[in-house]
Amino acid sequence: MQQTTIKVSTPAFSGQAYALFAALLAVDSFHYIFARLLLPHIHPTASAFFVLAIATVQVVGYAAVRGELHWRVAQRHFWFFASVGFLIAASTVLSYLSIAYIDPGTASMLGKAGIVFSLLLGLFWLRERLNRMQAMGAALAVIGAFTISYHPGAVMQWGALLILLSTFFYALHTAIVKRWGDAMHFLDFFAFRLLFTSVFLFFFAVGGGHWRWPDAPTWLLLLLTGTVDVVISRALYYKTLRLFPMSIHTIILMLSPVAAIAASLALFGEFPGVQELVGGAMVLMGVWIVNRAHSS
Repeated sequence: MQQTTIKVSTPAFSGQAYALFAALLAVDSFHYIFARLLLPHIHPTASAFFVLAIATVQVVGYAAVRGELHWRVAQRHFWFFASVGFLIAASTVLSYLSIAYIDPGTASMLGKAGIVFSLLLGLFWLRERLNRMQAMGAALAVIGAFTISYHPGAVMQWGALLILLSTFFYALHTAIVKRWGDAMHFLDFFAFRLLFTSVFLFFFAVGGGHWRWPDAPTWLLLLLTGTVDVVISRALYYKTLRLFPMSIHTIILMLSPVAAIAASLALFGEFPGVQELVGGAMVLMGVWIVNRAHSS
C-alpha cells in the first residue's frame, strides 16, 4: 500500500516583505525622536498640529486626486470620527509634551504598554476573555511601567504619566475603530481620521495659547516629521500588517524601542538609566507574553 505524506506548509515571507518591515521599524522608532527634535523650535501642542495638518493635506490630496474621497462618509459617521480624532489628538499632544521630561528611548519602551491597555479594554468593554498567561504578562508590564515611573524626583514621574495617558487614549481609539470602523473604506477612514485629528489639535494649540507660525527651518522639520512619522509610517504599518500574521507583526514591532534608544544616544547623547532599562525590559517581556498567549 502506498503511503501518503501530507506536507504542512508554513508561510514564506519574501525579502521585500522583510525590507518593508525593516523600514517600518526605522520610522516607527522615530516618533519620540521627531518630537525631541522639534522641542527647541516650537511648543509641542503647536508642533503636533502642524505635523498632523501636513499629513492631512498629503493624504486628503492624494485621495481627492484619485477620486476616492467621499465626504458623505465623514457626515454619516461624524461622531465616530469626532471621537477618534479627539482621542488621537490628545494622545499626540501628550506624547509630544512628555518628551520634555523623559528621554525618547525610555518613552518608546513605556509606550509599548499601550498593548496592555488594549487588552484590558477588550476585556472590560468588548467582553473578551483573559487567560492566565495574558494576566501574567499584563501584570509584568504594569510592574515594569511602575518601575520606570517611580522616581524620588517628580520630573520622570510626570513624563511617564504623560506617556501612559497617551498610550491609553490611543488604545481607546483603537478599540473604537475595531468596534465601529473595520468595514469602512481604508482611504476614507485614514483621510478623515487625520482631518478630524488636525481640527482638534488646532483648537488645543489656539486654546492653550501656544499658536505660533513656524520659521523656515522649523517648517522643513515639520514637513519631514509629517511625511515620515505619519504618512510613511502608517502606510508601512498597514502594508506589513497584510504581509505578516498579527502575532509576528506585534512581536517584531517590539524591537522599535531598541532603534529609538540607539537614535537617542546618537543624536542627543541620552541613554536610559538602569532603572528605566529594567522597567522597559519588563514592559516588553510582559507585552511579548500577552501577545504569545493571545496567538497560541
